[in-house]
Amino acid sequence: MHLLYINDQFVYAGSKAVVFLHGFPEIWYTWRHQMIAVANAGYRAIAFDFRGYGLSQHPLHPEKETLIDLVNEIVGLLDALNISKKTLYWNTYEVPIAPDDKEIMDLFDPSTPLPPWFSEEDLETYASLYEKSGFRYALQVPYRSSKVETGLSNVKVSVPALLIMGEKDYVLKFPGMEDYIRSGVVKNYVADLEIVYIPEGSHFVHEQIPEKVNQLIIEFLDKQCI
Repeated sequence: MHLLYINDQFVYAGSKAVVFLHGFPEIWYTWRHQMIAVANAGYRAIAFDFRGYGLSQHPLHPEKETLIDLVNEIVGLLDALNISKKTLYWNTYEVPIAPDDKEIMDLFDPSTPLPPWFSEEDLETYASLYEKSGFRYALQVPYRSSKVETGLSNVKVSVPALLIMGEKDYVLKFPGMEDYIRSGVVKNYVADLEIVYIPEGSHFVHEQIPEKVNQLIIEFLDKQCI
């Protein structure tokens, strides 16, 4: 598993670790702005490519993997790094749904211009790493395994949480999603949830408006006295 971290002087147990988890179709690089910011604020910043993404190796049987396998790998990595208390930041896995006769990548329009906050160099970084890993595992977890039964029920988050939501995030257009978040129903499952909306933000608001997101993250971390 390919691992990147900043401020390795905080290697002892109980250090102030912040672990960044990428979504699809991303890699550790998506958190580049936030890693530098939280490291400068005194935290140990850690990000890695999930197995089968970027520079990480594929699992032995990618087609059998599920999100539970991914969770177990994350827990194992944290144990290996001797991290007992940590803050996780995860850019979620919501993805468009392709028709039955197509794959998600068939929805991509190569003529679409890059957004102004995403450079050709950024694109090349993503492309070069996906040339190595391919999409075999990335499409399995989360895409093809999204409906696999996990055996979990009535799952709730009991720790403080921060949701930074771009108001132009395409996820809000999913049926029922905007009402689920804005009405506060989501707090039935994440009781201690702080939600911050960024008017011009997209789904990739942490790359689009990094200064604002960095500020919100550090304020949240400092408030928790991690």
